Amino acid sequence: MSTNTNTYNSLGVSSTKEEVHKAIEKLDKGIYTGAFCKLIPDPAGDPQWCAAMHADGAGTKSSLAYLMFRETGDFGVYRGIAQDSVVMNIDDMLCVGATDGFVMSNTIDRNAHLVGGEAISAVIEGYASFLDTLSQYGVNVSMSGGETADVGDLARTLIVNSTLFVRMKRGDVINCDNIRPGDVIVGLASYGQCRYETGYNAGMGSNGLTAARHLLLDKSYADKYPETYSPTIDRDKVYCGKYLVTDNLPGTGVTVGAAILSPTRTYAPVIADLLGRIRQGIHGMIHCTGGGLVKCRNFGKGVRYVKDDLIDVPPLFRAIYESGAISLREMYQTFNMGCRLEIILPESRAADVIDTARKYEIQAKVIGHVEETSGVNKVMLKDVIEGQSFEY
Repeated sequence: MSTNTNTYNSLGVSSTKEEVHKAIEKLDKGIYTGAFCKLIPDPAGDPQWCAAMHADGAGTKSSLAYLMFRETGDFGVYRGIAQDSVVMNIDDMLCVGATDGFVMSNTIDRNAHLVGGEAISAVIEGYASFLDTLSQYGVNVSMSGGETADVGDLARTLIVNSTLFVRMKRGDVINCDNIRPGDVIVGLASYGQCRYETGYNAGMGSNGLTAARHLLLDKSYADKYPETYSPTIDRDKVYCGKYLVTDNLPGTGVTVGAAILSPTRTYAPVIADLLGRIRQGIHGMIHCTGGGLVKCRNFGKGVRYVKDDLIDVPPLFRAIYESGAISLREMYQTFNMGCRLEIILPESRAADVIDTARKYEIQAKVIGHVEETSGVNKVMLKDVIEGQSFEY
């Protein structure tokens, strides 16, 4: 297998976003500097409250939705990227303890020569359907409007982004500065089919899509759909996999295209339920998006995260590794690898998390613990594919 540690960078994307972090390092970090999301004073002026505004989107997953539509003619593939756009925001905000009263605005940028009105309708329908599902579990999001822009000079196919705002009581904030040695790490699986999903979820989420597409999909798509990738990428690295989107993904009952496009699972119903009972017992939560299972390194003080009993890696990520073009070490800091939410708390509380996740048919387990360290935070994890250990 390849030992290349720069696969993602060679595709024009950074998993660690070091340049971004450097650019913003001097900006105000909000009123809780250790919180997973920036929290600001309440715009309404109540000193007992605070607020968060968060922006994110489906990323290059929308490019795959476009390719999948062109191959299958199914506009339904566009619906899921609306969910991706919401979840990438709302699940970040879950990590500071916000679970209700969200206000959302969305932005859809498209190349109108390639992406028609039916696709836009499908995205909007996807928003409405997903928000209705959330409301059934007590997580309410109000749509306040948005913008659809025809920007063919900028958007090669379609870009779907959302911005969410929420107010919350300061006493309810979960601050990762409370993470301490002796805590355990409970991981929640990103794959399978949970209680509020309509089909199998391969666990992709909305990070690492550029790598997933190019490492899994067949070179024929490079010529058929040049609009789906950047001309700055070395052509040798474009669509260098062995699968068509309509091929079955080994170990699953879904196609490769459907697996990669699995709508990003939200943990909102689980966390809303859990926080209603043990909010004060949770020391931190980490949404394992950009940075994968190494993202936790950015939170807490003087801690070493030891992850030595990870959730099994699902077929989708195993297939990406089997492409031979990316090392396991890089995969763990690019993808969620089957575990997209980590809850850090005293060992005595772990069973509460696991039992609540099980109620929603989501696998959860203690995947590790927190130790004290000197200097910068560290992460040690033991891989479950080949049994290797990596230190970050």
